[in-house]
Amino acid sequence: MESDIGFEAALEEARKGDIEGGVPIGAALVSSDGRVLGRGHNMRIQKGSATLHAEISALENAGRLPAATYRGATMYTTLSPCDMCTGACVMYKIKRVVIGENKTFVGGEDYLKHKGIDVVVLQNAECEDLMKKFIKEKPGDWNEDIGEEST
Repeated sequence: MESDIGFEAALEEARKGDIEGGVPIGAALVSSDGRVLGRGHNMRIQKGSATLHAEISALENAGRLPAATYRGATMYTTLSPCDMCTGACVMYKIKRVVIGENKTFVGGEDYLKHKGIDVVVLQNAECEDLMKKFIKEKPGDWNEDIGEEST
């Protein structure tokens, strides 16, 4: 497993989301010199939000930054990013996306690569375990957002 301040921050955020009863996905935006610019976790359940995914939360908490800062940054996320979060990384020209795991869900990784963004998948067991637990305990909450609609 990659030992990195950004990944650790994202994992801490995922744990917070779990404790709060939300979707346990965390993210952190880290500058090219290793500073955590913003971090956050999925707040869709806690705030009744349709768009407050972990990566969006991290970007929001980073505040408005110069374009060059995004171009050198890495987005750490505990789960493969959905289309919305993939789009945000592409829009801000984030240099690298480090993903905790993609066994639970594979998002826009191919599109990120197509747009020249470096993608690293860690297959971290704790990230996967957090998602497995959430999906088992709250399948309806998972299915209404990113999962498959059950019939």
